[in-house]
Amino acid sequence: MTSPLIPPAEVAAHGSLPSPAPHTEAELAALLALLTAPRMRIATVIVGHSRDAASRSSAAAFAAAWRAAGRQPVLAMVDWPESAASWLRAARRFSAQGPDAWVVAAAPVGWAQMSRRLRHSTDWDPARTFGFAALGDSRVPALAGRATLDGMRGATADGATWAIDRGWVTQQLPAHKPPVHPHGTL
Repeated sequence: MTSPLIPPAEVAAHGSLPSPAPHTEAELAALLALLTAPRMRIATVIVGHSRDAASRSSAAAFAAAWRAAGRQPVLAMVDWPESAASWLRAARRFSAQGPDAWVVAAAPVGWAQMSRRLRHSTDWDPARTFGFAALGDSRVPALAGRATLDGMRGATADGATWAIDRGWVTQQLPAHKPPVHPHGTL
């Protein structure tokens, strides 16, 4: 069995990935909209986050907004370090309760490592996983491995959404409502 850990040289080859920024209200609203869309039927979530201040704050804000939206309490809040010998313990806690969805607020490199461990050692499904803006960087699926994050979706800081498909990150602009004009004017 080969290790799911990303070799340090491979991490270095992808350049310096940005640290997570504090979440925006538009980002949080877009993330909630993804999870509460009628076709999603998501009742239970587990929230995971890296240990930096922005990720912890984003995770807590999501949990509060989820509850304020009248949803069931978050099943668990799981954190992990940016670097570790193995993410197995965190991966098992993150996937243990079989939620309808997972929400992730994390630094890109730590999430790439964690997601590789999840795919290697658990029944976690990236298609049921939603992330904050820091994870919508095209280097994240490249670092994690092409198929590791396929199906994962998330929100950008400006309220747009992103999705990972076959190793590519694509973005969809936020829906803009047309301006309302009085009858007969442009």
